[in-house]
Amino acid sequence: MPITEILEQNAQKYGDDVALVEINPQELEKRHTSWREYSLIEPSSVDTFRSEMTWREFDQKANRLANFLLTRRLPRGAKVGILLMNCLEWLPIYFGILKSGCMAVPLNFRYSSDDIRYCLNLADVDVLIFGPEFIGRVEAICDRFSRPTTLLYVGGDCPSFAEPYYSLVSHCSSDAPGVKLTDDMNAAIYFSSGTTGFPKAIVHPHRSLVHAAKVEQNHHGQTRDDVFLCIPPLYHTGAKMHWFGSFLVGGKAVLLKGTKPEWIIHTVSHEHCTIVWLLVPWAQDILDAIERGEIELSHYELEQWRLMHIGAQPVPPSLIKRWKTLFPKHQYDTNYGLSESIGPGAVHLGVENIDHVGAIGIPGYGWQTRIVDEKHQDVAPGEVGELALKGDGVMRCYYKDEKATKEVLDNGWLFTGDMAKMSEDGFIYLVDRKKDVIITGGENLYPVQIEDFLRKNNAIKDVAVIGLPDARLGEIAAAIIEVKPDCKLTEADVEEFCLALPRYQRPKKLIFAEVPRNPTGKIEKPKLRKMYGADQLVAMQNEIK
Repeated sequence: MPITEILEQNAQKYGDDVALVEINPQELEKRHTSWREYSLIEPSSVDTFRSEMTWREFDQKANRLANFLLTRRLPRGAKVGILLMNCLEWLPIYFGILKSGCMAVPLNFRYSSDDIRYCLNLADVDVLIFGPEFIGRVEAICDRFSRPTTLLYVGGDCPSFAEPYYSLVSHCSSDAPGVKLTDDMNAAIYFSSGTTGFPKAIVHPHRSLVHAAKVEQNHHGQTRDDVFLCIPPLYHTGAKMHWFGSFLVGGKAVLLKGTKPEWIIHTVSHEHCTIVWLLVPWAQDILDAIERGEIELSHYELEQWRLMHIGAQPVPPSLIKRWKTLFPKHQYDTNYGLSESIGPGAVHLGVENIDHVGAIGIPGYGWQTRIVDEKHQDVAPGEVGELALKGDGVMRCYYKDEKATKEVLDNGWLFTGDMAKMSEDGFIYLVDRKKDVIITGGENLYPVQIEDFLRKNNAIKDVAVIGLPDARLGEIAAAIIEVKPDCKLTEADVEEFCLALPRYQRPKKLIFAEVPRNPTGKIEKPKLRKMYGADQLVAMQNEIK
């Protein structure tokens, strides 16, 4: 069935129940209202920092947009871009696009004007729906698209180069548009994170989206009583596909516009959240704030919080050990996936396998996995190879890029570019990105292993390891180290700490600086390579190939 049928069923069954809540802590701080004062306000109160939407309203808003798009006579499968910050309108807009028979094309809110233009042109976008944060960026490129593009502005005081979304859509019917959809129809284009170069346009049919919902609900057992706290950006598969597990059963979701530890803990308490998906930096910040005494857990209602899970990047086992010390009753899971496999859940640890922390886990519900060599032959347990995935969540293709599609898809298998190994008892351990492997003096170094080791140092907030060119060894490992604000750390300290590593794994260069991460928590290694001269190495390697 198409993913839109789930929304229609929820509207019919649970129409008056709250589907979505938006919390905007910045509005609260503008009014100089403390979180303690906010806690006295009833959740149902209407205010500028809290708004909500029922399942019926959700469905009706989606229908209005779908009916509006149909008035524009867009062809079946036309592409409609979404360039919005997380907000209450985001998901109704997404589903309205799908209900019209068009394809949704979510865009990264961090994109520059040139990035936006690149992605819109690559995906052949016909309509762009954008918010007030992007007026300047869109205006700079509005006359440089490769095809006529309708611009719809979500907000007040519509700029002259766009059309007003609310006034146009509000007059349209809230009845279902009656467009016949199938699970095999293309539903969305997601862009790869760009951590390995220019983003690619990833095509997924409705079947992929429904599969993601079933996987998430199977792994984490969401019921209508669960409240899912959504913090990551909705343009990315990670946040939305985790929410799909609650969506499937009609559970409420809370959209929190901010990542400060106090905001997260207070929202969990005040909104009675039961499930929270975090990125590693946010989990670290919460733990640090608690340990510094900035957050007193006894001031909050947290007994209902049952699950904390993490994805998007390797998770240091030391982090989970700290978490379980402070939150011993929490279930924990880690989730592996990529946009080409409709986000998280292709591999997951499983809440029952806390004793295997450090592994990314076992094949997810409805997924198959293999670890293979360069000839796509299976490697033995314990050997490092490339992780491959197969299941209903595998992308259809890279849009307009047959060559790149053939490089990663073979007989239904998606070759991820991630290096992994499997233990004798069947658990998969992520080693590193294939393109991130450092070859120094003939030895393969896997940066993730070095990063995990360095994160055990209590003074280190974050770390990234990249290869830098070296005349004698070919390349060397360089560690970019971000020190915790209240700590001091010298090169000598790090060198002494690294004596526990084999000599060949010890970083040969130490750089104390901030570690850049994208909105989904992945380290932006291309940016680091450019900053510290590794692009020269990449160019040399490409010449050799």
